[in-house]
Amino acid sequence: MSAEVDVMVEMPKPKVVERPARDLNGWPMAGLAFVLVVGGIAVFIVGIDAGQAVLTVLGGAALVVGSILAAGLTPVSPGRARVLQILGRYAGTIRTDGLRWVNPISARREISTRIRNHETAVAKVNDADGNPIEIAAVVVWQVEDTAQATFEVDDFVEFVAIQTETAVRHIANSYPYDVHDEAGGMSLRDSTDEITEKLSTEIGARVQAAGVHVIESRITHLAYAPEIAQAMLRRQQAGAVVAARQRIVEGAVGMVELALDRLSEHNVVELDEECKATMVSNLLVVLCGDRDAQPVVNTGSLYQ
Repeated sequence: MSAEVDVMVEMPKPKVVERPARDLNGWPMAGLAFVLVVGGIAVFIVGIDAGQAVLTVLGGAALVVGSILAAGLTPVSPGRARVLQILGRYAGTIRTDGLRWVNPISARREISTRIRNHETAVAKVNDADGNPIEIAAVVVWQVEDTAQATFEVDDFVEFVAIQTETAVRHIANSYPYDVHDEAGGMSLRDSTDEITEKLSTEIGARVQAAGVHVIESRITHLAYAPEIAQAMLRRQQAGAVVAARQRIVEGAVGMVELALDRLSEHNVVELDEECKATMVSNLLVVLCGDRDAQPVVNTGSLYQ
């Protein structure tokens, strides 16, 4: 028995999407700010010493302008981005690494765009058959839209963690741990590739609203809960014994059939139905027994 998982998770459409911010190369602006600050200080001091108010005002103005320009300098590290806000409004994202210059009054929040891993804790849930199992998974993800990650959810890291755990529990509830009937079907233990693909799809649908892209997900821990582990192990062992016995019986029947055909084909001995039945019984006992047979030499006729 298996169930098909509905992975269509309805999430609100994003109100803000990422767009490039208006920024400039920071090194020319840093040089200009340095000249204004140093020059302004020098002119300000000269103006005070000379008693000239004009020079004092010009020096002070240059110092203020230089300080404002310096406030707009923003370093951006590789693998990180800067989300800009001006008076509460989203003003774009800087992804170009190096020293950049932006509007000095903008608020700049740093967002990591590097690839991350999140491994869920081992969760105890019931599978589709109602058996308690333990399951855990790891998801590889990356921020794709910095604006959505910043403004659509409170904490995108915590959001990814919670939604991943929810998806893992949903997948575990939707499929059996193992398939025991002949009809077959998907199971958590035997259909690893299909299950992980569905898990990645569901996690991706759940975290898309936060601007997160799921690269891969894998189940890292899967086992029966301790209270039923021994019973399920005995069931699996019994199934393995039955399957092995079935193969042994099929092989033994084929060998008996081959022996009878060869004896008849080469006219080694003529056997009536009673002798054939005795021979078949003896061969099956020898071939299907758990222990080596102890031969008994018959010194009389076949009927003794």
